[in-house]
Amino acid sequence: MKILLTGIDGYIGWPLALKLSKEFREAEIFGIDNLARRKWVEEVGSKSVTPILPMKDRLKVAEEYGFDNIRFIYGDLVDKDFVNNVIRTIKPDIVLHLAAQPSAPYSQINLDRAYYTQKNNVLGTLNLLWALRENELTDVHFIETTTTGIYGAPNINIGEGFVKVVDEEGNEDVLPFPNIATSFYHVTKGFDATNMWLMNFQTGMACTDVRTSIVYGINTEETKKDERLLTRFDVDFYFGTLYNRWCSMIILKRPLTVYGSGNQIKPFISLEDCCRSLVEIVRKGNKGEYKVYNQLTEYVRIRDLAEELNKKSEELFGSSPGIEFIPNPRKEKEESKYKFKNDEFIKLLNGKYKKMFDELKDTLEILDKYRNTLERLRGRFLK
Repeated sequence: MKILLTGIDGYIGWPLALKLSKEFREAEIFGIDNLARRKWVEEVGSKSVTPILPMKDRLKVAEEYGFDNIRFIYGDLVDKDFVNNVIRTIKPDIVLHLAAQPSAPYSQINLDRAYYTQKNNVLGTLNLLWALRENELTDVHFIETTTTGIYGAPNINIGEGFVKVVDEEGNEDVLPFPNIATSFYHVTKGFDATNMWLMNFQTGMACTDVRTSIVYGINTEETKKDERLLTRFDVDFYFGTLYNRWCSMIILKRPLTVYGSGNQIKPFISLEDCCRSLVEIVRKGNKGEYKVYNQLTEYVRIRDLAEELNKKSEELFGSSPGIEFIPNPRKEKEESKYKFKNDEFIKLLNGKYKKMFDELKDTLEILDKYRNTLERLRGRFLK
């Protein structure tokens, strides 16, 4: 089996490559990346808290621990000739597409960043889908991590990718959930979802759309073997996800910043379960469908999460950082009533998954080792 993994240098991509290597020993894993994430983070004046080796050295360390079936290809997915050459040469059985500019705030900085984000993300996906089609590889299982952000924040419960619609005459249909994303990044994933649905409709290509939620944590079972195997960990306003950023604030005893009212509902999943579920999707396969999974294990109200983290900090350290409510720098709905349906996704994990605070202590202990780096990044938590 040949697995093509795009975005191997990313926060999810690197630990996923290690888990794929362990779970599919007979497979050849080809990881593609143009290393742009490193550049984007540097561009906004930040860096990964955990030190990240050059890809050549990362793979060398991985080989020391038996992850020896991973190959790296440097390249840009926006280059359609490059993508076509890779697909034609490798002829993958599985494509796991994780490569994207993933930051909503970055995509909102100005027109140049919005344009770059949409060009990078939409064309990258389109080039992969069409390279598979034009090389007569429509029997490939194409898997992409999109985002739960496609759904926006409606006042209705959210099914796994689809919604039942009834018109004024009583006619019914089940349709793909509309793309009502609220950032120039998130909307690109809605475009990708539509393009996957269309490619499946036209060719029967198996397309699995994994609506990824907010991923948190610093370790997986594989990266725990050696700190040189750690994935990147960003804490800045643009690329640091909320939970990870708050963990860093706890270390520095800085109040947890809650945007606006804090009544927003957000979905979460641990890094371990995110990677494990993608492995299970590969293992399960797809018989020619456009399939959607809501990749989340919990969803919580933001102010409740901040309060709970303060309690946990008190238990662990005898003190808590407190909470600071600040004007919301994002344009988003602050009140909503929706719930996520994720039954099919939870089945992939056999009903067993990490709770939000299971590895909080481990995360904080590792971050504490890089306290000096965190101190230097203190000014990057906010815009």
